[in-house]
Amino acid sequence: MTQRAFPILFITATRIGDAVLSSGLIKMLADQIPNARFTIVAGPLAAPLFAHVPGLDRVIVMEKGKGKGHWFKLWNQVRHKKWSLVVDLRGSATALFLRRDKRAIWKKLPGDVVHKVVDAARTLKLEGDPPAPHLYISPEVQALADELLGDGGPILAMGPASNWIGKVWPIERFTQTAAQLLDKDGPMAGGRLLILGGPEDTRMVEELRMASARGRTIDLTGKVDLLTAYACLKRARLFIGNDSGLMHIAAAAGAPTIGLFGPSDERRYGPWGDRAEAVRGPRSFDQFMAIDPDLSQAIRHMSDLPVATVLKAAKALLARTEPEAEISPQEAVVEAAIAEEEASEAVVEAEEEASPKEEAVEEAIAEERVPERDTN
Repeated sequence: MTQRAFPILFITATRIGDAVLSSGLIKMLADQIPNARFTIVAGPLAAPLFAHVPGLDRVIVMEKGKGKGHWFKLWNQVRHKKWSLVVDLRGSATALFLRRDKRAIWKKLPGDVVHKVVDAARTLKLEGDPPAPHLYISPEVQALADELLGDGGPILAMGPASNWIGKVWPIERFTQTAAQLLDKDGPMAGGRLLILGGPEDTRMVEELRMASARGRTIDLTGKVDLLTAYACLKRARLFIGNDSGLMHIAAAAGAPTIGLFGPSDERRYGPWGDRAEAVRGPRSFDQFMAIDPDLSQAIRHMSDLPVATVLKAAKALLARTEPEAEISPQEAVVEAAIAEEEASEAVVEAEEEASPKEEAVEEAIAEERVPERDTN
């Protein structure tokens, strides 16, 4: 018997990073509700992230207008259907005016600062580990990424841009970091440099591209969409980038990720996962807030983060995420033989350890069997 569809209206963020950090909820719902049908609402930049969600009916691009007019426009687009579940991570009142069985609306809660992944999970009242960010791609997208990357040494991916100059680490420091990691004596010797960013970032990455070794640089800045970048990052051995949507995409792809922080709070926006680290200079987020309360001034706040600090963190993360060496068929045969020999020796030792006990038992049996003297 065919199950009835379970229509879900999922309203997520305008910004790329926030949308990525809440994407694990979609995977969780898709895994737990096989008949789920998704209508996803996102801003223009984030909307393409959800093109390959299973059970996708529609992606609605919501562009912010004057006042609350964009919310009324959205309500007009979705009010004709009865929803099984409405998830609103924007905390609007839209769900209150829709026909639905259940709703989950984000609310700002008092208390300590929590990560956005945890914050999103609280909307659905989830306990335990929150769903990790996850993006869906098609085999065709992965095939395109593999074609763009080709074969070669390990990939050092870098995202040197951000949406505000205050969060941008100086480009020459990216260049110095890449040079030392990819040097013949570096931890990624023989590796390749992958540069990623949007069309507007082409000029700013020129220094990094020009200073890198020819033939070992793959510059995809402004040349691929977000999901293709995600597919490329699934093959990266290490990603280093400013606090940005691309940084969150890298962490979601499973790439060991170094996020560079200054005037943003890593407790809330750090790259998510056990293969990711947030790195900052000597100043705390609160100290940046004291200088630039609105976080809007055209100040190069990241200038006090030294190359040495980033290199140290990168080398430690590379060591911690070192993949296990592949074993050749010949080595596997030898290891199996050694394991079998060790198992045999263990059996012999066990028998030897048990023999004194066996002797005692045998003596007791022998004594028991001695016939008693007939006294009659």
